Amino acid sequence: MAKTTPATLALKAAGLAFELQAYDYDPDAPRVGLQAAESLGADPARVLKTLMAEVDGKPVCVILASDQEVAMKRLAAAVGGKSAQMMKPADAERITGYKVGGVSPFGRKRATPVVLDAAALDHPKVFVNAGQRGLQAELAPADLVAALGATVAAIS
Repeated sequence: MAKTTPATLALKAAGLAFELQAYDYDPDAPRVGLQAAESLGADPARVLKTLMAEVDGKPVCVILASDQEVAMKRLAAAVGGKSAQMMKPADAERITGYKVGGVSPFGRKRATPVVLDAAALDHPKVFVNAGQRGLQAELAPADLVAALGATVAAIS
């Protein structure tokens, strides 16, 4: 497994302190984020999933705990929109440059607004995908907010 991805390069360029953790990715897992948490031996609330959604037809990157679901009305309100829906996987891959299951909030091909669920700030360190299936970066959630210019809102 390559440890250098657009995400890890972006993390380094931002000067963020992070640790990479590899795990056995299961493409058949019903919920990839929960499978990652189990493989890492980490609380699912600390293993964040990165999703791509559309708010009023515009792409938005959404980050929340792997054991939570996005409240679409709350997501739309967080970015001043009226309605939100999940993006089709093929569109998410085209916009981010990552395969579904390996989407990172860092190093995406196209910059979009980022919304981080407020619950992530309850933990000193969280995991986010590091740009490929089976690779996570552990870092402080405040660093996510600062580096990504993320909006923090209760979206789960």
